[in-house]
Amino acid sequence: MTHLDTLLPLLLILMAVGAFAGILAGLLGVGGGIVLVPAFYYLFAGLGYGSDNLMQVCVATSLATIIVTSIRSVLAHNRRGAVDWTILKQWAPPIAIGAVAGVLVVAQLRTQTLQLIFGVLVFCIACYMAFGKASWRISDHLPGGIFRAWFGPLMGFASVLLGIGGGSIGTPMLTLHGVPIHRAVATAAGFGVTIAAPSAVAFLLTRVPDAPPYTIGAINVPAFLVVIAMTMITAPWGAALAHRLDPKKLKRVFAGFLMLVALNMLRKALF
Repeated sequence: MTHLDTLLPLLLILMAVGAFAGILAGLLGVGGGIVLVPAFYYLFAGLGYGSDNLMQVCVATSLATIIVTSIRSVLAHNRRGAVDWTILKQWAPPIAIGAVAGVLVVAQLRTQTLQLIFGVLVFCIACYMAFGKASWRISDHLPGGIFRAWFGPLMGFASVLLGIGGGSIGTPMLTLHGVPIHRAVATAAGFGVTIAAPSAVAFLLTRVPDAPPYTIGAINVPAFLVVIAMTMITAPWGAALAHRLDPKKLKRVFAGFLMLVALNMLRKALF
């Protein structure tokens, strides 16, 4: 098979994947990474590029797309005055440290192990989306330096293992500590930049054997470019659609979808 024969179906499927991820991001306010990682895995494996290192490429490429989408999201939220820059500046260094540590670990893990980690953590996130309530609180204020010193690196580390930005972990953490939901979503988008930027640079320097074509380091260039282009187009469509539909019901449906994705990843890892 020539590179052209490989590239054409890859581009068409990536356009569909990027469009779907963009609509979900706009519709439900979730980062595309939680959809992109399994989508990249099934796509590349279906095209015959399954290997012990394939999940590294999926995670790294997802994180690279998050740089662009998170910056765009932060700028949009900042125009509305929703970003809490004090929280973002305080949390950025520990999150970045955890993200770089995550890259070092991911580079050593086989696809089966990463599938297992992805399945377990995404299932937990899906359960929170399905059953969590906006009224839940741990505290009425965000804890100080000690909590930040251990949870910040943990959030960055776990996000890199999953190939996601800060929203899926950062937003619940902030709302559980009394940060209003709109400010939490806006600020967590900034966490995504802090996670994705250093980890993507590190992944560019990571060598991945048997990677799909047009992969630099661990980042697949066609997947990155096409997904970014499509999410830019379709995310506003999802946001517009969100005003016409019930977001609570949609989140529960999406949570069920994520549970199925997580369970299938666990099946592949264990059997």
